[in-house]
Amino acid sequence: MECIRRAVAAGWMVALGMICAGSAQAETGQGSGKADMAQIQRGRYLSRIAGCNDCHTPGYLMSAGKVAEKDWLTGDHFGWRGPWGITYAPNLRLLMASLSEAQWLEMARGLKSRPPMPWFTLNEMQEDDLKALYHFVRYLGPAGEPAPAFVPPEQEPKPPYALFPSPPAK
Repeated sequence: MECIRRAVAAGWMVALGMICAGSAQAETGQGSGKADMAQIQRGRYLSRIAGCNDCHTPGYLMSAGKVAEKDWLTGDHFGWRGPWGITYAPNLRLLMASLSEAQWLEMARGLKSRPPMPWFTLNEMQEDDLKALYHFVRYLGPAGEPAPAFVPPEQEPKPPYALFPSPPAK
């Protein structure tokens, strides 16, 4: 639970595919067996179509997805700046490595984070899809470095980052 609170406090968004193993099957983290390849394939598919790689994989969005899978979901040093401050897509592979499947499900259901993470869509994903993402990320295994920490709005962040306009006054 403490790791979940720290991740959320640090602005860790989708906390999905953060991960662990490097074998053809991923451990569940619950001692209840192995994920099968169909579940891992489903997680791979979901990580692409749900947009996880767009932010959590460096260069993925700008290369039209032409990034080797071994580099997927390792977080990014590209920031997203807006009235909330600046956030960075966390390294899901390192995050997932520290979570059991049950902890991941709890985190995904209760996550509230800063933009641009669409936490509200993660909250509504079906349990089977969340499990598939978890097992895929663990299958990839831990890799990369942690993303930079959240920067409050009153501090000047280091580039590179995208600047979001402030919402119009109501």
